[in-house]
Amino acid sequence: MPRPEVLERIKTAEDEAAEIIDEAESEREERLAAAREKAETIREEAQQEADEYESKRLSEAREEIETEREQIIEDGKTAREQLIESAEDRIDQAVEYTVDQFEEEVYAQT
Repeated sequence: MPRPEVLERIKTAEDEAAEIIDEAESEREERLAAAREKAETIREEAQQEADEYESKRLSEAREEIETEREQIIEDGKTAREQLIESAEDRIDQAVEYTVDQFEEEVYAQT
């Protein structure tokens, strides 16, 4: 094979190799861009899910707190009513005790 033909074939092979390398680099950049875009989409979806979970959990916690608060208030009202009832039941005893003490003092002085 003559030398110019060999050189031409080498040149053609080098050009083809350069073209293959350019295409591969271009494809690599496209894949990287697509992967970055997909990663960003996944990150955004994960952030949205996390935000929704946080909101849901806060709402549930508020409901639990409100339920507990209402129960505490109700328990307090019940305890208050029992104390009032107990105190009212003892009024007669207290009056009777006071009268007895007064009478004892009066009898003791006479």
